[in-house]
Amino acid sequence: MRRVEVHRDGVTLSCLDSGPGGDDVVVLLHGLAGSAREMLPTAAALLPDHRVIAVDQRGHGHATRRPEDVSRRAYVDDVVAVVHELAGGRPVTIAGQSMGGHTAMLTAAWHPDVVGRLVMLEAGVGGDEGDYPAKLGAFFSSWPVPFPDPGTAAGFLGSTPIARAWLDDLEQCADGLRPRFDADVMRAAITPVAALARWDEWQRVKAPTLLVLAERGVIEAPESQRMLRTRPEVTHTVIADCGHDAHLEQHDAWIRVLRDFLR
Repeated sequence: MRRVEVHRDGVTLSCLDSGPGGDDVVVLLHGLAGSAREMLPTAAALLPDHRVIAVDQRGHGHATRRPEDVSRRAYVDDVVAVVHELAGGRPVTIAGQSMGGHTAMLTAAWHPDVVGRLVMLEAGVGGDEGDYPAKLGAFFSSWPVPFPDPGTAAGFLGSTPIARAWLDDLEQCADGLRPRFDADVMRAAITPVAALARWDEWQRVKAPTLLVLAERGVIEAPESQRMLRTRPEVTHTVIADCGHDAHLEQHDAWIRVLRDFLR
């Protein structure tokens, strides 16, 4: 996949694009503190039946690291810009995990002409009465960066699938290895997701929708049950024996579910 850039509103978005290869385009959106690279195994599994575009969203990966605007509207408008510039603006499938799934949902609600199919993996309507943006910000701030070498980074981050994805994406800087995101930007980016439950937007989505949850995921049962009750036409499945990063922890099961829906 080739790396290409899309520029919008003073922000550079970096995308991994499989290139022209048919009309069936799938846009992949990573979650908070993720990157397009994390989505490469999913992209590889969809080729060559689909053209795949994996996006480094603002504040992540190779995109602009410290954007001024991290609103939900900014993230959605970025996706629309990518679809128009790289996919000609025709309807695409947008598949997003976690915060990326929330962005995908809002894109489908606000721009139904852009989203032909919607896939939400471990993503809900948002809204939270707790303080999880602060907790996430504190977690990322706790990383003792820069890491002097990969072994030290692995010793701190561990060996979980998401830890391996972070390790693979570390950037070599003059003073050592650093993640391709800043903790304060991550907290700022997730805060608007937690601030408001987007039930109106969820019910406005007209695109065929697949909701994929994990057996040990973070979407609480009352939320997922209401999502399915208010949109009974939605295809829903639960991937067994995994947590929030189901696409990394149970890759084969995730791909089977995704392929079945795309067919």
